[in-house]
Amino acid sequence: MIKILCLSLLIVTSAWAQTMDRIVAVVEDEVLFESELRDMVQTISLQLKKRQVALPPQDVLRTQVLERLITKKVQIITAARMGIKLDEDDLNDSIKGIAQNNNMSMSQFRDAIEADGYGYDTFRETIRGDMIISRLHKVLVGDKIIVSEREIDTFLATQEVQGGIEDAYYLLHILISVPEAASPKQVQAAQKKLKKVKLLISEGGDFSEIASGYSDGQNALEGGELGWRTQGELPSLFVNQVPKLAVSEVTEVIRSASGFHLVKLADKNSQETYMVKQTSASHILINTNDLVSDEDAKNRLQSLRLRVEKGQEFSELARAHSDDMVSALRGGSLGWSSPGTMVPEFEQRMNALAKNEMSEVFKSRFGWHLILLNDRREQNMADEYKRSKAREQIHSRRKSEEVDTWLRDLRDSSYVEYRDL
Repeated sequence: MIKILCLSLLIVTSAWAQTMDRIVAVVEDEVLFESELRDMVQTISLQLKKRQVALPPQDVLRTQVLERLITKKVQIITAARMGIKLDEDDLNDSIKGIAQNNNMSMSQFRDAIEADGYGYDTFRETIRGDMIISRLHKVLVGDKIIVSEREIDTFLATQEVQGGIEDAYYLLHILISVPEAASPKQVQAAQKKLKKVKLLISEGGDFSEIASGYSDGQNALEGGELGWRTQGELPSLFVNQVPKLAVSEVTEVIRSASGFHLVKLADKNSQETYMVKQTSASHILINTNDLVSDEDAKNRLQSLRLRVEKGQEFSELARAHSDDMVSALRGGSLGWSSPGTMVPEFEQRMNALAKNEMSEVFKSRFGWHLILLNDRREQNMADEYKRSKAREQIHSRRKSEEVDTWLRDLRDSSYVEYRDL
């Protein structure tokens, strides 16, 4: 009875809100309604309370949330103008993936969302918007970034001096923004706000709570959390100061075109090696075609398997019979492989073997196989891994910086009209 009554009240409240809804901002040729702002304020308030982060004053929270909604709106409008869309199947697959990552069925996931006070339809549209924006960033910035081998070499040489590439930093961030071409009065106001923030930090105030209440950064409502960043993923602005910090220390003020920054190192992890379990295996492959059926291929391999069991060299038979011409020249050897480099059906069979053991005959997408497991080892793949991570980190950093610049320009050039809050 209570649940039915509560639902009725929600329906009545929702109907009243639609009748009385008003515009809080005009963004290009679209509008943001009070109901959207109110719902997002409520959602973020719940999230902050769950994380035990003190809420900023209501007027500050509303202003921060409105700015976030405006920034998201201008990006979605831009994506629509560029013809960037998201079909329902992609959206459904993404939401299913989120549910699976939380070890839930779709019905359990939906119930969990609604139990947390969020509407499932609202959640769905939020994910849709985030995915469209991600595609927009990829088209405008990500796809255009090319990382050269020389950049990787320079990057790794720098890391050797500044710290290992595997060092990771958990960062909190406060931004006191300063507009482009700011007047002396605007700069003075920002400096006054900065002074207040520094005082609160020096007096032992909680950095996350201060960020929620004072930061103009995009992560302000998450307590200023930037999360884990490896050395190479650090914004260029921070790269000289952050590695020198001890855990819980805060940087000196960092000035940029966006304003004044303060960064706190909340935690740090280091990893010097990257050990990988590698497998050395050989195989014989028989392809199927119009002349060779599945049954023919299977029978041929079973015959070859018997010959190996009777003492014939696997390598000799691979050279003579395997349809994998590259490995056949090496006696069927596939060399040393790391996890994930083989197709799943092949890797699963290979991983089940003991040293010097042959598999049963089996089929993969490439044809019919017979595997001989030669050896296993743990290999420090630090050099290969470092180059791979360096490429990822350079790309990630450049993308982040270019998106920030593009987003600031987009926001400044977009038509935004505020209505009374």
